[in-house]
Amino acid sequence: MQIGVASLLLLSLLLPAAAATAAASPEAGVPVPQTLDEAQQQRRRAEAMREQAERDYKAEQDRCYTRFLVNDCLEQAKKRRTAAIIESRAIDQPARDFERAARRREVVDKEEQRRLEQPQREAEQLQDSERHRAEQAEKTAARERKLAEKQRQAAAGRQKAAEEQARRQAKQEQRARDDAERAARKAAREGGKPAAAAGN
Repeated sequence: MQIGVASLLLLSLLLPAAAATAAASPEAGVPVPQTLDEAQQQRRRAEAMREQAERDYKAEQDRCYTRFLVNDCLEQAKKRRTAAIIESRAIDQPARDFERAARRREVVDKEEQRRLEQPQREAEQLQDSERHRAEQAEKTAARERKLAEKQRQAAAGRQKAAEEQARRQAKQEQRARDDAERAARKAAREGGKPAAAAGN
């Protein structure tokens, strides 16, 4: 009878440990995500498992303190928590690896795309540079044409003013000559009148 009780006690100690060890082993059929969305969902699932394991462990700790074999109860609770966390890591790791590989592929793809687009970018930069030079040359030519037009208009204005001044000067000189001639004729007429009167 004593042997049977001892065997039962030993079995009761070994079974939970074996169960915890089995639970701690990563599942062979852990899914490997094929898309980033699947990887994110799998990581959220693993995080939820970890959070649930912590909640369960806290609740079990509280229950253990109400039992007779407190230390044994706490040890078993800790093993179950560890097993759950290991299982969550087994689910999280493939998703984490997939995300890391996806980021590497994204970097490689971007570099490859950049390499393929480099000739086009260089051609566009050359076109932009040539267009800029042409625009600057046109602006410079437009400024020069505008300046030349201003200079032409200024010269025409000066020429017109000079011609107008010359006409006014000629007109004044002509008026002065006309006045002088009229004065001379008048003086001649007035000078001849006394001589005619004396002859009578």
